Amino acid sequence: MSEFSTSLTREFIEALPKTDLHVHLDGSLRLQTLIELAKDRNVELPSYTEEGLTDLVFKARYGSLAEYLHGFQYTCAVLQDEEALEQTAYELAWDNINEGVRYIEPRFAPQLHVNEKVQIPRVLLAVHRGLKRAKEEFNRSEAVMSGGEPGFEYGIIVCAMRYFNQHFSAFYADLLKVHPYTPEKKLFGMASLELARATVAVRREFGIPIVGFDLAGAEDGYPADDHCEAYDYAHKHFLKKTVHAGEAYGAESIFQAITDLHADRIGHGFNLFSPWMIRDGHIDDKTAYIRELSEYIADRRITIEVCITSNLQTNPNLKSLQHHAFGDFIKHRLSATICTDNRLVSNTSVSQEWMLAINTFRLTPADLKHSIVYGFKRSFFPGSYLEKRAYVRKIIDYYEVIEAKFGIQPEPEHDDA
Repeated sequence: MSEFSTSLTREFIEALPKTDLHVHLDGSLRLQTLIELAKDRNVELPSYTEEGLTDLVFKARYGSLAEYLHGFQYTCAVLQDEEALEQTAYELAWDNINEGVRYIEPRFAPQLHVNEKVQIPRVLLAVHRGLKRAKEEFNRSEAVMSGGEPGFEYGIIVCAMRYFNQHFSAFYADLLKVHPYTPEKKLFGMASLELARATVAVRREFGIPIVGFDLAGAEDGYPADDHCEAYDYAHKHFLKKTVHAGEAYGAESIFQAITDLHADRIGHGFNLFSPWMIRDGHIDDKTAYIRELSEYIADRRITIEVCITSNLQTNPNLKSLQHHAFGDFIKHRLSATICTDNRLVSNTSVSQEWMLAINTFRLTPADLKHSIVYGFKRSFFPGSYLEKRAYVRKIIDYYEVIEAKFGIQPEPEHDDA
């Protein structure tokens, strides 16, 4: 393997084709757009300046996960109509395009945006319109039309919530109101199953590129098996599956996501190599458990969606970037790729996350290329398998053009698919 190279500059990273497979729409608004939408919709903010919101809400560091999540009450409050959803999706696509990202899978929980005027189909259609408009604008550019650059593509991931209460949205408030005698765990599962059914129906009726089903929200105390029925439905209707797991709980949460929810990818997976986080009393040999689980993940090429800055901001056990699990993922040759999680809440970008990874873990050009290409290969690409192969091949060819332009010596590809 080649050694760490100082030639992996920010300019080079921004020029490379990249993915973001784990980016939340409601955590990735432009700050000025949030302010404008709030003013237009009479949503109260702690400040109406970018500087004020950066000081009070969207900080460089957070004291806890609760503080990190605080800002979502404002972003979700302005995303309650089709115009706002379409605008933010459009801007998110262009923010990615402008830093060389060529494939994204924005995720969000449609039920957080449902109200008496906007139901799930219209929520999904609005986001699709914004992404589609940006895609068409860029793909009509001379650089793409001439065949010089790969086009921009996207797939939409819908999120079910592990936990909710009446304050989350009008949809959840109504659900709790009409089922006052149903145990919470049953209601969480009911909401997820309703979302899975709606997602499949909307995709079938409108042909929207909805590519995946996700489970987000509070992990500790709200196990994935509450949502088995929803994931079974998604699985049987050919939706790809990803699950937030191992972010605030131990490796057994990742195991459950893979075995009970058929997860094709894992969101975060931060605690995969943390035996001290395992709480299942039936696991006697924690080291052996982690070894077997990580070997299974590696062998099955279950990709981990890594969000370095977000993990640093929300995990009190992570004292420095050097202790992030991404180093272990590389060491064990797991399929892992870098993502942003929330561009606004974490004040980051795809290029910034890659620079953190490069400088913290001393990535070589080969490490970088393999991990970026994993993002394209393990994406839930909305086209056919042959179309995906052709797109990935074009990405790799373009990647090598950029390598040559910056004088980076090309490396052989990994032998894993």
